[in-house]
Formats: sequence, C-alpha cells, structure tokens
Amino acid sequence: MKITIVENEMYLAQSIAAKFNYKGYRTEIFNSVYDAMHKSDGDIYLISTNLPGQNSDSLIRKFKEKTIILIVSYHSSTTVSIPLQLGANDYIMKPFRIEELEQKIEHYKEFHRLRTSIDTYQSYMEYFLRDIGIANNIKKVTLPIIIQTNYTIYIDKLVMEYSQSKNKIFTFIPLMSKDWKQRIKASGYTDFLYISNLQVLKKMEREQLFEMIAQRQFIVSTTTSMETPYPTIELNSETKLYDGGEIMSIEDYIQFTIKTFQNQFPDTVLSKKLGFSRKSLHERRKKYNIYKTKINA
Repeated sequence: MKITIVENEMYLAQSIAAKFNYKGYRTEIFNSVYDAMHKSDGDIYLISTNLPGQNSDSLIRKFKEKTIILIVSYHSSTTVSIPLQLGANDYIMKPFRIEELEQKIEHYKEFHRLRTSIDTYQSYMEYFLRDIGIANNIKKVTLPIIIQTNYTIYIDKLVMEYSQSKNKIFTFIPLMSKDWKQRIKASGYTDFLYISNLQVLKKMEREQLFEMIAQRQFIVSTTTSMETPYPTIELNSETKLYDGGEIMSIEDYIQFTIKTFQNQFPDTVLSKKLGFSRKSLHERRKKYNIYKTKINA
C-alpha cells in the first residue's frame, strides 16, 4: 500500500516516510495541498490540518473514499470536527510516537482488507444465487421459524435477502458440521442465526438444538417434514436443480442430467453417458416434458 503524507514539517514527514518504507510501504510527501490534489495517488492519506495559509478541506473531500488520518497540532472544529465530517477517518495529535501512528494505520489497513473481503464474498454469493427466485416469500418469514424446502439453496437466497431487508447480519451454522454446538455457543445472544439441514440430526440432537436456541432469533431449514416446537412453513422450488447435499432418485437424476447437459452434448453422447439409446432419450424427454433447444454452431 502507498502512504501519502501532506505535511509542511519536512523532518516529521521524512521520519514518517522512513519508518513506513522500512515496513514495506511505499510513500510520497507533499507540503502543498494543491500538489497533493493533482499529483498524489496513495491508499492512505496522512494530512496535516495546520498547513500555513492552506486549507485541507478540498483534499479531504476529493479522497474521502481513501483512509484519511489527520495530523493535528491542536484540537478545534477547524482542525478536527469539520475534517471528520467531510470524510476523514481519524486523527493523531502532535507530538506523537511513530508506533502510535503505525497502530492506527495497521488498524485501517485491516479494516480495508475485511471490507474488501466482505464485498467480494457478497458479490460472489449474489452472482451464485442470481437465478434463484423467491418471489414474495420474505413476507412469510417471522422469526423464529422452521422452513421446509426441497432445495436448500432456495433458503440460502431467502436468508440473504431477508437479512438485507431487515439490516441484520446472520451467523451461518450448518448442522452437518461436527462443531455446530460450539458455533451456537460462540454466537452472540442477539445474533440472527441461519441453521441449515435440520434433517441430519437425530431426535435427541434436535431437542438439544432447540434447547440451545430457545429465545433466539433464527431460521432453521430442513428438507424433510418433522414436528418442532416452532412455526413451520413450506417453501419449495418448482424449478428444482440438483442440490449436492441430498440423494436423488434415479428418475430425478436422469431429468437433471438431461436438462443440464442436453445443450452441451449431442444426443448420441448424452444417451451413451446415461446408458440407454437415443430413442429412449427421446421418449424420456416426452415423459418429462423436456424440450431441447437448438445448439448454435
């Protein structure tokens, strides 16, 4: 990462630059707001709010999407309050130890890394679930609740959209994991829990689960019908695809394979992989009401 230092006390600026160059950062120094406005390209900005005859407000406005730490000689609305309102993240008072500044920079560096990771995962999940339609089913959800489904990814999409609509961050706890009890204990009491695959637990384990999450806010998904102490709704997908966490019947597997791969392979190859003739493939399409679209050359 690159640190831009905007400071007229050159000894201080050079000391900061030397320290962070040694740490592996790249640095650049400016003693003019104008030059920094037009020539800088840092990731983190250290901006003095006491530059003689200069106002750093325009610089802060321009780079407010970056991490900005103010270097302050005295505390006032001009040097601290207004710059923070304009978009600066933090400030440090002169005189200060370089180690103190380093801690602040490391903190915001980690914050930036986490924010980037969250944005990346969010974008990935939105892309992964983009074709899963849930219509108005969010309106049916009142926590706590059990949701029975024939397609667990359908509930994944529902939980994501519900959490966004309610501005809630959920804690995901898959019951297929051996440490699900530890995960529940480690979660905050006010956390919104998304607990998946209730059907994998034995009756005694289910009782333990419901005892652990009593008085909590949660959505629990299951692919099989069962009695529970909580309200249950059924949300199924009419256009169900193969869910890797389940065992399919042979008929379901054949339907899934034909729908998924019929436009990727010619009938001779597809029927051979399924273990029957082209005529049988044609008959099964008719049986399942599967219509083949023409493959473009």
